[in-house]
Amino acid sequence: MCPEGMVFIDTMTCPKVQLECVKQEYNKANRITICHEFAPGQVCLERPRRQRFCIDRYEYPNQEGGHPPVMVSAYDAVDACAALGKRLCWESEWVAACEGPEKLPFPYGLKRDPAQCNIDNPWREPSLARIYATDPAIRGPELLRLDQSVPSGAKKGCVSGFGVHDLTGNLDEWVHAEEPRGRSRWAGLKGGAWGHVRNACRPMTTSHAPEFTYYFISFRCCADAAPDTETTTGPTPWVPPPQAGRR
Repeated sequence: MCPEGMVFIDTMTCPKVQLECVKQEYNKANRITICHEFAPGQVCLERPRRQRFCIDRYEYPNQEGGHPPVMVSAYDAVDACAALGKRLCWESEWVAACEGPEKLPFPYGLKRDPAQCNIDNPWREPSLARIYATDPAIRGPELLRLDQSVPSGAKKGCVSGFGVHDLTGNLDEWVHAEEPRGRSRWAGLKGGAWGHVRNACRPMTTSHAPEFTYYFISFRCCADAAPDTETTTGPTPWVPPPQAGRR
């Protein structure tokens, strides 16, 4: 069904859901509300649809123990996936892979848990002049100082019910948005990174333009699954609009 190293997913997912947060925190520094625990179940507010696709088991370059690149734009991610005969994941595909067959708000369950995924690390003040410096001798040491990521697959509990690793935490991941919104328009960032942010399956950051790069932003790739030759009785898989990604 899928190229080697990719996970085949065939599931029903809800485009818009209502989740009940039973324990939350307002993070003043980032001006966001972080949910620490959700009630079981989700209320589907729109008609569910079938998602049938392939997704990389790990962050790019999809190798256990690898270190994903950072300082990549959404354009960089699109090009890198295309070079492998793949494509950037759609937001709904990323969510489906993260929630797993049990439709969980975190890939590992109902409660936020830094023991499972690489999250809640202390803040380190970045020097923007250094991380955007053109001289590698200046940029490199600053990126190393700021780096709090772990190798892909190192957090064994950070895996969804479908067997996809490191979807929340570790690094933010570019995805394709299915409708334009925010400054990012056609792109968005999923999963949060290693900090104390909204490291759950549903939230998406849309405040950055596709050309934005940062020290904790990376991506993973998806691909269309091989055609289903068996007779199916379920809904026809959702077919997304053509992908953007060209400057």
